[in-house]
Amino acid sequence: MEFSSKLLENAVNEMSQLPGIGKRTALRLVLHMLRQPEEQTYQLANALSKVRAEINFCKSCHNISDDILCEICRNPNRNRALICVVEDMRDVMAIENTSSFKGLYHVLGGKISPMDGIGPQDLNINTLVNKVKEGEVKELIFAMSPTMEGDTTNFYIFRQIQDYKVTTSTIARGVAAGNELEYTDEITLGRSIIDRVPFETSLKS
Repeated sequence: MEFSSKLLENAVNEMSQLPGIGKRTALRLVLHMLRQPEEQTYQLANALSKVRAEINFCKSCHNISDDILCEICRNPNRNRALICVVEDMRDVMAIENTSSFKGLYHVLGGKISPMDGIGPQDLNINTLVNKVKEGEVKELIFAMSPTMEGDTTNFYIFRQIQDYKVTTSTIARGVAAGNELEYTDEITLGRSIIDRVPFETSLKS
């Protein structure tokens, strides 16, 4: 792809590094921004700069937050004895959209994947185990995507906390095996939270 401007080329190259954005799509986006009012482009650049520089991760659940604690963890109406274990913030958003869950979350920040060089030490598992050890948590819901890596992560955590008095369950397999949670429709996902099953039962299926 030949460019008449080095500035344009640099902008397209940077934009094309985003997931799912090729060079042609990046060029369309950059040209679109050039056609917009200058202030709009500056607002976009400022928003991206601020989110990179000022975003926090909740010290309790590790979800993305503006403050030390996220809004969900600060909400006194949430059931603090019930924790839903998810891979990342997109899963939190997906489950929240169902309006079927009133507990708290714990964001692992990924899933165990030896092929990708991701082990338990790379995830927010120790803080979850510590929550269980403190005794306030009565049930963990494993809401990882129903993939081999998700099941491996669930089982690893289960082994870490099985000696403590905590119920473990997993979302019902109305979510098709192999699917990513964030792409599941809200009705199916909501029902899978409500119809969750004991984790030990899921090991036998």
